Amino acid sequence: MEPTSEVLRYAAFTTTPDGGNPAGVVLDATRLDDARMQAIAADVGYAETVFVTEAAVDGDARRNRVRYFSPIAEVPFCGHATIALAVALSGRDGAGTFIFDTPVGPVAIETAGQGAAVTASFTSVEPRVTEFPDGVLSALLGLLGVDRGELHPAYPPMIAFAGNWHPILVFAERKTFDSFVFDPDSVRTLMDAQNWAGTVTTLYEMKADEMGPGEFDARNLFPVGTITEDPATGSAAASFGGYLRLLSLVEPPSRVIVHQGGHVGRPSVLTVDIPPSGGIIVSGGAVEIS
Repeated sequence: MEPTSEVLRYAAFTTTPDGGNPAGVVLDATRLDDARMQAIAADVGYAETVFVTEAAVDGDARRNRVRYFSPIAEVPFCGHATIALAVALSGRDGAGTFIFDTPVGPVAIETAGQGAAVTASFTSVEPRVTEFPDGVLSALLGLLGVDRGELHPAYPPMIAFAGNWHPILVFAERKTFDSFVFDPDSVRTLMDAQNWAGTVTTLYEMKADEMGPGEFDARNLFPVGTITEDPATGSAAASFGGYLRLLSLVEPPSRVIVHQGGHVGRPSVLTVDIPPSGGIIVSGGAVEIS
């Protein structure tokens, strides 16, 4: 008999089931092989599904080995599915600290609250940034139909890492940020060629009359299956926090708020805490989708 496991469905970085980013959650994948996990992720159809492949690592009841799959491939790390899994485990085991052994290393998650009011915070691996390879930034901007002069001069385009590599583009004007369009297949081809397992992260720094200082609107391009833009991307938020610190664009300890998902009808809020050193902390809620 083929091994199966129940799939829970959670929306992360939101307080309502119709907001945030949906994730599949499989609490017991110990009997599932790679092909079966990939098939389940494809069947669920969300940007990612997270699988607990080993519970109680080294005898620690709150330490789990986990893997993440999109509908088309395994992903090294996924922030919103991490938040969803932590909230699901809190409902079963009680709030507190969990450790997830992920393909990019151990990730610590703190959960607090109870019932529908549980929130979770993960601390990313050590962030890094790097320059775009020759010609790649121009190619990416060309696919979005924008030019270098439309980017915010205070936020240089870079590629940032805090579990996945994410190109970071910050637009100077809201109109450009809101209106750019792209061909999903062409963007996916470029992402695959560059081994960008995360999203192409585009942002706009909100003006004081829109929200407040330290708040950004984000569109995260993630062409996979029927998805073109990701409603909430924890790994991108962590990468952006690392980018801000490593480029000395904030004075840590600092906090920024990332609003995402408004362009795809699933508004999300991600809180990003940037300590002076170490991993970036990303926080949000999650609720089960009935």
